[in-house]
Amino acid sequence: MRTTLNLNDRLIAELVRLSGARTKTEAIHTAAREFIYRRTAERISALAGKVPLVDNWKTLRELEKEEV
Repeated sequence: MRTTLNLNDRLIAELVRLSGARTKTEAIHTAAREFIYRRTAERISALAGKVPLVDNWKTLRELEKEEV
């Protein structure tokens, strides 16, 4: 998808340099993927201790055996 953006030339040059990308497009794709990955990881980390886990694997295994 083509999009027109007004980006700071120095910022993009630094992004290309640090990412090792061959093109501006590749650098921006890399940066976007990394941003998404990090934000997703932060959200998952924020759930630590908030999701109740029930240790019922033995019960579930017995139910699976009954179904067979």
